[in-house]
Amino acid sequence: MLWNLRMRAAERGIWKSTEMRRLLADAGLEISAGKMSALWTGTPTTIRLDDLEVICSVLDCDPATLLICEPEKAAARRPQKEQQTAVGQTPAQVVAPRFGRHRSAPPL
Repeated sequence: MLWNLRMRAAERGIWKSTEMRRLLADAGLEISAGKMSALWTGTPTTIRLDDLEVICSVLDCDPATLLICEPEKAAARRPQKEQQTAVGQTPAQVVAPRFGRHRSAPPL
C-alpha cells in the first residue's frame, strides 16, 4: 500500500506536519509529535480506523485516497513455484478435503 498523506495534505494547502497535527487536534484527535512525524514522513505499518476516519475528515477525502493499493508489489512478494520446491523434486500435491464420506467408528 502506498501512504498518500502528504500529497493529499498538500492538495488541501497543508504543508507542515505541525499544521496537520493542529487540525487533527481541532477535530478531536490528539497525536503525539513522534506519531505525527511517523505518519507524515513514512508509511505506517498500522493505523487505527478511528484515527483514519478523523484524518479523512480533516482532509475531506476517503481512505482509498490515502491508501493506494499496489498489486504489483503484492505479486512480487508471492513465492515462485520453482522456489518452493527443491531441485529435482516434484511439487507437493494439494490435499483437498472430502466432505460427505462416512468415517469408521472409533475403537471400543
